[in-house]
Amino acid sequence: MTQDACPFEFNFDPATFKVGDTVSYRVPRFMGMPFAATIAAVHEDHIEIVDASEPGRTMRATRESRPVVSDAEAGAA
Repeated sequence: MTQDACPFEFNFDPATFKVGDTVSYRVPRFMGMPFAATIAAVHEDHIEIVDASEPGRTMRATRESRPVVSDAEAGAA
């Protein structure tokens, strides 16, 4: 059985985050389930990401190896 490669190349190093990087983010309500998003902006203490399922919507996320988007920010509250 062959394994397909992951279609995403994630950046897990917050020190090197840059616009256009793909990150794996979490939403607390979904108990660690990973989602993929593209970084739209990088700030000292957070990043702004865009999920491909909602390309016109930017969400604020923590700046850590697997960013966290609050339930309210994700619309999951």
